[in-house]
Amino acid sequence: MGEEKYNKLVRDRIPELLRQQGKICETVVLSDREYIEKLKEKLKEEVDDFIKAQPDKLASEIADVLEVLYALAEHKGISEAELDFTRQMKKRQRGSFRGKVLLKSVNTLQ
Repeated sequence: MGEEKYNKLVRDRIPELLRQQGKICETVVLSDREYIEKLKEKLKEEVDDFIKAQPDKLASEIADVLEVLYALAEHKGISEAELDFTRQMKKRQRGSFRGKVLLKSVNTLQ
């Protein structure tokens, strides 16, 4: 038995779930500034996990990325509904990425 150091942002219920397993965990509530920094770190971590994920884990990893993005948005006063509305508007105006279009170059005609 030994102590494992993490110093990373975790989902809200993780300490409770660890205690249910008979583990003792040390936690702290972050300041707003610290929270944003840890969310940014978490986003990088979750994107890396998605990139490395096996096909059967992709949905779970994408859900983790979304959860971090929703937390970032909420902290900035943007609701999930507003975020989705904005995404839909941009999709209507500029399209999505489903067409797999790679822009290779643009020339100015003048």
